[in-house]
Amino acid sequence: MGIEGIYIVTLIGAGLIIASAVSSLLAFRFGAPLLLLFLCIGLLAGEDGLGIRFDNANAAYFIGSLALAVILFDSGFGTSINSFRQAALPALTLATLGVVLTTILVAVAAWWMYGLSPAGALLMGAIVSSTDAAAVFFLLRVGGITMRDRVRSTLEVESGSNDPVAIFLTLTLTVFAAAPEAGGEMPG
Repeated sequence: MGIEGIYIVTLIGAGLIIASAVSSLLAFRFGAPLLLLFLCIGLLAGEDGLGIRFDNANAAYFIGSLALAVILFDSGFGTSINSFRQAALPALTLATLGVVLTTILVAVAAWWMYGLSPAGALLMGAIVSSTDAAAVFFLLRVGGITMRDRVRSTLEVESGSNDPVAIFLTLTLTVFAAAPEAGGEMPG
């Protein structure tokens, strides 16, 4: 990629960031979930929209990891230390035991409803076990619902600390599901 390609990538990236910032204001004004608007922006930027073709798995992994780091940093940066002190124990309990229990409950439902293997059902449970309090806060804010400080603090701290547990479970169960005993291939 030449210097012109770097300019184009920078221009497209900056445009997507500006569109995301503007969509945040629109989401709040019209009461739409922000995640839905971000997905729409992604679809409009893709092959069927602006025509951006993206088939580089390594770059997608890098960009996704970078975006996740920014999102987690932003969430953690906005949480006050007082909120963390007030809600650390219940939030960390929810972030660990809650994720594991959600994984198991979803796995049982997936095994029963879809006939998945136990390894596949557990993997599906781990993938959906993480919760996103940002969506909940958005709906509460738009609906005008107020919460006690301790509940709000617990949700804030839990939302920032449950992702590592869910990621660890997902990676572990992916390796397990790919093992020959589980009917898959051993990762290389």
